Amino acid sequence: MKSSQPYNIIFQNEQIVAVNKTSGISVGGDRWDESKERLDKILECDLGIPKVFTVHRIDKETSGLVVFAKNKDIHRNLSIAFEQRNVYKCYTAIVHGRPSWKETTCELPLIPNGNKKHMTIIDKFRGKESVTSFKVILSAGNFSVLEVKPVTGRIHQIRVHATALGHPVVCDDLYGKYSPIKLSSFKRAWRGDPHEERPLLARLGLHAQELTLPENQNLTAPLPKDMSSLIKQLEKI
Repeated sequence: MKSSQPYNIIFQNEQIVAVNKTSGISVGGDRWDESKERLDKILECDLGIPKVFTVHRIDKETSGLVVFAKNKDIHRNLSIAFEQRNVYKCYTAIVHGRPSWKETTCELPLIPNGNKKHMTIIDKFRGKESVTSFKVILSAGNFSVLEVKPVTGRIHQIRVHATALGHPVVCDDLYGKYSPIKLSSFKRAWRGDPHEERPLLARLGLHAQELTLPENQNLTAPLPKDMSSLIKQLEKI
């Protein structure tokens, strides 16, 4: 596999292929622009198979685990498992601020608002049930690393709930403020040249790290280098 490919294969058999995708590529067809590059078509070409079936999606800006089915029967079975919430999902998120809680659950109902930015909003009357659990792993400077477990799977659910709690995911230009994270922003002893400093993270700080499918099939996607480097620097302080 070429290093330029936007994914790495985590697991593959006759039924499924699980990949660790990079930030910046859509899982399937873009809902508003079908001409954009998409992961499912790249996989079909690379694997030499006529069709992979999209079981679930993560945001284009989010990195991490995505599972595709190789036939219609497996696609149906896995889709039902996701719909019935029989799939365990765990994300790592880097957020702004230091939560006052160690663990919390957000249950604010969500609904797409249909605007040009295709955002999701909180709507207590029309919104669908949405549940996300958050746990603080570490806090340093004005940032925190969270373990996030979404129970439901609404569009942008983690990002909206994190923002509602007052701790938006870093580099989120929809629900927070896009600002690349640099070492100088949290390391007091930093003495470099501000004009030459490169950001540690310049994209959405959210990674789909773990999935447990039916029959306890556990899949894990390592953190990408940019998020891993930022977390290591936060651990040092």
